[in-house]
Amino acid sequence: MIMSLNKNIFLAGLMSVTLTIRAQELTVAPDKASGVYEIGQMVHWLATWSSNSPTPEVQFRLLSGGLTEATHGYLAFSNHLATLDTKLESPGTMLLELKAGNNDSHLRVTAGIVVAPKQIMVSAPQPADFEAFWQAKLIELEKIPVNSKLESVDVGNANLSYWKISMDNIRGTHIHGQLARPAQGKKFPALLILQYAGVYGLKTSWVTDRAKDGWLALNIEAHDLPIDRTESFYQEQRNGALREYQSIGNDDRDTSYFLRMYLSCFRALQYLTQREDWDGKTLVVMGDSQGGMQALMLAGLHPQQITAVNALLPAGCDLNGPDIGRAGGWPNWYFSTGGGKDPEKVHQASRYYDVANFTPSIRCPVLVGVGLRDETCPPAGVIAAFNKITSPKEIIILPKSAHFGTPHEDPNALAAFNGRRWKVWMPTLIRGEPAPVQN
Repeated sequence: MIMSLNKNIFLAGLMSVTLTIRAQELTVAPDKASGVYEIGQMVHWLATWSSNSPTPEVQFRLLSGGLTEATHGYLAFSNHLATLDTKLESPGTMLLELKAGNNDSHLRVTAGIVVAPKQIMVSAPQPADFEAFWQAKLIELEKIPVNSKLESVDVGNANLSYWKISMDNIRGTHIHGQLARPAQGKKFPALLILQYAGVYGLKTSWVTDRAKDGWLALNIEAHDLPIDRTESFYQEQRNGALREYQSIGNDDRDTSYFLRMYLSCFRALQYLTQREDWDGKTLVVMGDSQGGMQALMLAGLHPQQITAVNALLPAGCDLNGPDIGRAGGWPNWYFSTGGGKDPEKVHQASRYYDVANFTPSIRCPVLVGVGLRDETCPPAGVIAAFNKITSPKEIIILPKSAHFGTPHEDPNALAAFNGRRWKVWMPTLIRGEPAPVQN
């Protein structure tokens, strides 16, 4: 008999779910490898305990939208197997969390599904003055001379040209990055690479590898920091001025730390278009996590010349998702209200940086990868932001992907996206051909 949990989620009897804990001893997965279901379709979760040791006590929680607990309990294993049946009666996502062990040393595994992904909508409309706000900021940026400075560096490859680069940004800040291209030739397709979260230097290979492929590649720091200092320098920044940088100024749209970051992306892209060695035809933007957040934002803020965007597990999507009971994306401004900040001001300010409010303006083809186990950049918000794109688009749903470096991450979790990005999209784009969007 199916027992009602709430108006949207139902729990069938406990049967057999497959779980894998330490060294893949506990694993869990839904019955459909794709993780994609229809409204009202039953999801049969399977958990397996593969160790010869006795099956531990395993607690489960079902989280609607990765945030709201629908139900919880304990799994009943038989012959090292247990099952759990659920269904979702509206578009959305569900995360199943399993824990085994005591409070001091527990093992945790997750699995996720999505229901009717094309019908998942954002939690709030775009602010009425959203475009006016950003136009004003672009005017503020335009008043600042670019003042680009290039420093040639020998990277030990005569076939490549490499430079460190700096430019001026708003309010006395700066942009730092690296640029590389083939040494021979006059015109090249351009690639802008944007960085994931954290405070760290840039690896030379991030642009030289792309230059070897034939790109004019520009890679910029997310922060106003030099790109090639020692690890101790970046550690000092992480522990000091840039500690929890994502929350700095987040209660005011004019003081958010991401204002400088977003505008640095805009200026870097403009710089590429003004270089004489750009071929004037192909201009691609890419990034992962925070880099994906910046890439999608930029495609909406500067829609005219970008040829294509690809973003893996993008952050910053549907930041006010908790208003409707689902997890918002990193940088988690919704709950970053410490230090006496007014939560309502934080929530309102975040709307001006929410990727979902930029995506309707995107005009180029887009490739996005979303992880159904991702608790850093939760899938419901990413899919909602993706659904607002009206240009040609392709989404790769990654059923086993959590987030980069997450424990129990399947080594092949990102293979489907990386195959599309590196084996199909990028080779096609560098030839100047239309993006190979696959619906």
